[in-house]
Amino acid sequence: MMTIDPPAALAAELPHTIAGLPLAAWTRAIRPSTIQEMLGLMGRPGIISFALGLPAPELFPVDEYAKAADRVLFSDVDALQYRPAPLALKEHVARLMADRGVTVRPEQVFLTTAAQQALSLLTRILLPEGGSIICDELVYMGFQQVVEPYAPRMLTVGNSLEHGMDVDAVQAHLEAGERPAFLYCVTDGHNPLGCSVSPANRRRLVALAREHRIPIVEDDAYGLLHFGNPEPPLRALDDEWVLYVGSFSKVMAPGFRVGWIIAPEPLIPVLGCAKDGADLDSGTFSQRLVSKYLDSGHFPRHLATIRASYQRRRDVMIESIREHFPAGTRWSTPRNGALVWAELPARFDTSALLRPALEAGVAYVPGAAFAVPGSSAGRNCMRLNFSFPSQEDIREGIARLGKVVRDAD
Repeated sequence: MMTIDPPAALAAELPHTIAGLPLAAWTRAIRPSTIQEMLGLMGRPGIISFALGLPAPELFPVDEYAKAADRVLFSDVDALQYRPAPLALKEHVARLMADRGVTVRPEQVFLTTAAQQALSLLTRILLPEGGSIICDELVYMGFQQVVEPYAPRMLTVGNSLEHGMDVDAVQAHLEAGERPAFLYCVTDGHNPLGCSVSPANRRRLVALAREHRIPIVEDDAYGLLHFGNPEPPLRALDDEWVLYVGSFSKVMAPGFRVGWIIAPEPLIPVLGCAKDGADLDSGTFSQRLVSKYLDSGHFPRHLATIRASYQRRRDVMIESIREHFPAGTRWSTPRNGALVWAELPARFDTSALLRPALEAGVAYVPGAAFAVPGSSAGRNCMRLNFSFPSQEDIREGIARLGKVVRDAD
C-alpha cells in the first residue's frame, strides 16, 4: 500500500526561518496555509477529496462563459486595460442582493478580487495593530491569515450546529467592557461548521452591534447557495453597522476571482485607497465577463441546477456518515454552502487519523486546523466538502473514512 504524508501544516507547525532576510516580526509566528497544502492532494491518483470547498467542475456552464467572454473581447476593448470597476456589474450585484432581502444602491457596492480580498481590505481599514476582534473559536482559516499580521486579541465565542454563533458569549464580552474593532460572522454555510445563525440570533447580533457601536463583518460567500427558504443576511437588518462580503466564487467559478463589499457610501473611497495599495485594479476582464454572463439571463437556471445537485450530494454524505461513522458522532445539516462538520466521539484525534485516511485514498481537513491559536477546539472533528465529489465518490469516500475511524478505535 502506498504511503502518503499529510500536509506539513496539518502534521505540525512549520519552523520559521528568515534565511538572512530582515522579515517583519509577525512572520515569526506564521502558520502555513492549510488550503494551499491541501490543494497539492487534489491531483494525486486514487484520492477522493473532501478537503477543499471547490465547486463541481462538471456543472460549470463553460459554453455560456465562452460566449460571454467573446462578447467582452469583441465589444469592449477596455476589458484588457486598467479601468474602473464596471457600473453594470454593481447594478447586477444590487439586484442579486435584493433577492436576498437587502436594499442597496450600486454606489454602495465595492468590487474586489473575490471574498478573500474583501476580508483583507476591511481588516486593513478597521483593525489597529494589537486591537481585538470577536470571532468563533473555530473559524475560517483564511480569515485567521488575514488578521495574523495585526497580532489581534481574539475574543472567541462558541458556535452551535443548530443556532450558530453564541450570542450570549458575544454579549458577555461587550458587557465586560471589550471594544473590538469588529465582529466577524459567517451567517450562512459557516466555514468550517456548515451551520447557519438562527433568526433570533441574527436579530440579537444586530441589536448588540447598534447598542455598542461595533461593526459586523458579515462573510456571506455561501449566501446564494441555499437549499430551501433562506433567511435574510444580517445586512438586511442593518445598513449602518453591517459590512457585507459576497462572492461569485462558489456560484460561478473561483477562477474568476470576483467578489464585493456592501458598505456605507462614505466608506467606499477609503476602501478604494486601501485596494490601490494592494493591487491597483481587479481583474477587469473577469469583472466584465461576469457582468456579460449575468446580462444573458442564464444565471438563475445555473443557480437552481447547482443548488439541487449540491443538496443531493449533501444528503448522500449525511446518509453515508450515519451508516459508516461510529455511534456518538454528530454532524451539521447545512442549509447553505458545501461543508459538513462531523464531530466524532471525544476519544478520536482527527489530525492523527489523516495519515491513514490518505493511505486509504480519502482526504479531509482536521477540525483543529480551524482553531484559533491557543485553542484545542476541533480535535475530534473533521470538515468534509460535498460539492466537489460525485455522489458515487461521496459514498465510497465516506465508507473508506468510516473504516479508518473504526480501525483506530
